Amino acid sequence: MGDPTVLVSPDSLKGCLSAAEAAAAVARGITTARPDVTVRELPLSDGGEGLVDVLRTALGGGELRSVIVSDPFGRPTTARYLVLRDGLAVTESAQAIGLTLCSVDELDPFRASSRGLGELIAHIGTDTDVRELVLGVGGVATVDGGVGLRDVLPTLPIPVRVASDVRNPLLGERGAAAVFGPQKGAAPADIMHLERRLAELNHPAAVRDHPGAGAAGGLGAMLLAMGAGIESGIDLVLSLTHWRDAAASADLVVTGEGTVDLSSTEGKVVSGVLAAAPPHLPVTVFGGRVRADGAAALRGLGAAEVVPLSGDIMKAADDLHRLGAAVAPRLPAPNRARL
Repeated sequence: MGDPTVLVSPDSLKGCLSAAEAAAAVARGITTARPDVTVRELPLSDGGEGLVDVLRTALGGGELRSVIVSDPFGRPTTARYLVLRDGLAVTESAQAIGLTLCSVDELDPFRASSRGLGELIAHIGTDTDVRELVLGVGGVATVDGGVGLRDVLPTLPIPVRVASDVRNPLLGERGAAAVFGPQKGAAPADIMHLERRLAELNHPAAVRDHPGAGAAGGLGAMLLAMGAGIESGIDLVLSLTHWRDAAASADLVVTGEGTVDLSSTEGKVVSGVLAAAPPHLPVTVFGGRVRADGAAALRGLGAAEVVPLSGDIMKAADDLHRLGAAVAPRLPAPNRARL
């Protein structure tokens, strides 16, 4: 052993910094305060937006390819997917049908369609370099239960592993309409109608009650019914990036996300990191905004500390630089005797 090592593995701060940008800001703060510290940046994703970039960085490149598909309202948009050397492709539902492709005033959960995702998967299925697809399903504008996707793609052309950041079932008070409908433009009076529409898909109980079936407006259930597997997005990313191997030689882990609340304990990056970290390895968690109940829950899961940032998105990079500088002095001195 030589210099102390910090593993910096945040999620993105949505609308502010990508996961890689957040990791770089923390790393700069650490090395400014302690040039003797080795910092490894390994940004993460739980299956939402940023999955492609995170795996491209962690797995050594690959080739980004693109195709024109329909956005949630049928307009042409460019969707990217990553093809790695071993034939694994990675993309995000949000590339085709994401909330970020729509303005707030045009959101309409009754009109928004998952058709563009079907077009994207169909195209990837014709790519002769691809043997399997990892599909992140977060951040979509649809609550159509995957009907638009199925209309384009009655069967999946390649094996699909769905990376989900939620464990919600399709229906009920924790289901796709009730929990995620409002963020996609649904008014309170709309929820019952969206719920009925999802129920009319008549999925068997094993599908509709499966953890993650309610992900992405019910896309999880449709993909499951079509033969895809649903996995915890953060667990899948930790495995693909060999994160545990990197953590085994670290003296400290720094992770975080835009908002720390109770949802941070359910399939998000920070809870995945806490579960995967070796015993007794200190983990510092940051949040752009931190709710007291979320912070308490994360401490209960083993976080050494939960640090709130200023909450000002314009200052996020500076906040993270200061956080890095603050944690650096706590690290052990270099052990030159073991070099």
